[in-house]
Amino acid sequence: MASVLGLCVALALLPAAAAAAQDVAGDCSQYTNRSCEECLKNVTCLWCASSGRCVEYPVRRVLPPADLCELHSARWGVCWVNFEALIIAMSVVGGIILIMLGVCCCCCCCKKKSKKPDKEDERMAREREKRRVRQEERRAEMKSRHDEIRRKYGLFKEENPYAKFEN
Repeated sequence: MASVLGLCVALALLPAAAAAAQDVAGDCSQYTNRSCEECLKNVTCLWCASSGRCVEYPVRRVLPPADLCELHSARWGVCWVNFEALIIAMSVVGGIILIMLGVCCCCCCCKKKSKKPDKEDERMAREREKRRVRQEERRAEMKSRHDEIRRKYGLFKEENPYAKFEN
């Protein structure tokens, strides 16, 4: 119960803390010609390393326009990563994820194919079944021929072995 109360208090104080941090950071242009770290304390600011300017990040656009700051000198969030490196890193990570998804899909498809009997296996099973049926037919034919020969020569076993002989 105490943890739930603590969570509620923290959520209630969060907007006030964010507003206080915004007031402390203030307008981005006041950090121009200072350090990158000071500028980027405010998450809405963008540091341009080539000109030493601190400007408002254009949130309506994903990347800052070239007239605002070049990509290789634009810093946002942390000072040690520029937008150019960020774009390259994200492209590489995205490419790796896409390749991994493709490989996983291929592996899943191959496993499904291997579970199904392929055409060669089906053909072999049909041939095996045909051979078995032919063999049973031949066996039945041979048995009937042998039974005829036994009957002809009186060697056929009667159902009642104690039957009386008739001459």
